[in-house]
Amino acid sequence: HLAPGAPGTARGPLLAAAEVLALDDEEDDLEVFSKDTSLVEVNSFSPSVPISPSSMINQYKFEDGPELRDLFITVDDPESHITAIETFITYRVVTKTTRGEFDSSEYEVRRRYQDFLWLKSKLEEAHPTLIIPPLPEKFIMKGMVERFSDEFIETRRKALHKFLNRIADHPTLTFNEDFKIFLTAQAWELSSHKKQGPGLLSRMGQTVRAVASSVRGAVKNRPEMFTEMNNYMETFSQKINLLDKIAHRIYKEERDYFNEMKEYGPIHTLWSASEEDIAESLKGIASCIDRCCKATERRMAGLSEHLLPILHEYVLYSEILMGVLKRRDQIQGELDSKVDALANKKTEKDLFSEEIGKLEDKVERANNALKADWDRWKQNMQWDMRSSFTNVAENNLRYYEECLATWESFLASQSVDLHVEEDSEDRP
Repeated sequence: HLAPGAPGTARGPLLAAAEVLALDDEEDDLEVFSKDTSLVEVNSFSPSVPISPSSMINQYKFEDGPELRDLFITVDDPESHITAIETFITYRVVTKTTRGEFDSSEYEVRRRYQDFLWLKSKLEEAHPTLIIPPLPEKFIMKGMVERFSDEFIETRRKALHKFLNRIADHPTLTFNEDFKIFLTAQAWELSSHKKQGPGLLSRMGQTVRAVASSVRGAVKNRPEMFTEMNNYMETFSQKINLLDKIAHRIYKEERDYFNEMKEYGPIHTLWSASEEDIAESLKGIASCIDRCCKATERRMAGLSEHLLPILHEYVLYSEILMGVLKRRDQIQGELDSKVDALANKKTEKDLFSEEIGKLEDKVERANNALKADWDRWKQNMQWDMRSSFTNVAENNLRYYEECLATWESFLASQSVDLHVEEDSEDRP
């Protein structure tokens, strides 16, 4: 799988849970989707994709076929560590490979979240205009789940597993040296390697250049296709953030409904103890409610497993891709400033010409990298969205069919009982 896209600039930071779960203007939210058709490509999915979600969800789509894969990574076995100053979780990372550049065919290491952050930063540093997959946020949204709870740890484990496998499936990132070290080095070796990174002064210099470039304003010679990418991502970010918000609200409402139903059924059972004439009917209703309650719980599990993580991942992807586009503009801006400086210089033209040549090559490499990743990202995004929405649709069908069958069976039993009573009353 490939790394995805960038966010709309107007959205800002991720939505707090309070905002996610408490939205008043529901009609306005939904109206956006009926009026705005600017994301035609997102919605025009090919009908040739398999229908069964079980064959698609959480599966990776490989351009060269899964049989040609030579790197397999698993993240599992979370383990808590408590020290005098902190509590943290480590995860086992198991790698199996047939690649010649690896000294062994199998590795097993333990990594904590900070190690994943380090890897992501190194990939961004080495490949500024490639789309690096997102990591789950360091801090969870307030009110969703407790930190270090089993639910939180499992959700993070799945996200870290996907992060590494998306890198492994990327044609360029998969051969990054820091990625190899992350997969193979023992803890002390990784710690030693981290210390070999750029010094403080070097990092400060990069930061100053980035800030200086970002305040120059729009680049003058940005190719049209990158302007179109930027416009597309602003719209995509708006849509995916809104979908994420609404999906969380739906899940909350479903959870509230489930909690109410858990109390609703037993009341009928208690009532049946004091109503002899309708006791069987009351027990039947309680049984139907219990079955529907279990079906609702399964539907909630489907939402939390297949829809919410995908939507939120692409919220993060949208922010990443917007950052990639900004970095591309910074490289372009550096070239533009050198060209302007050359036009105003009377001396040192040979030196400036050489620098401009190098910057032109750098811009071309950045553009080509982003173009290729952009196409892969859109393809993978469409696949993920199609898979997720298909899964939700089939889950809803199963849910309503199961509940409908439950209540129809109850009605049929009541009809039989009524006919029996009528026949007995008609007899002399």
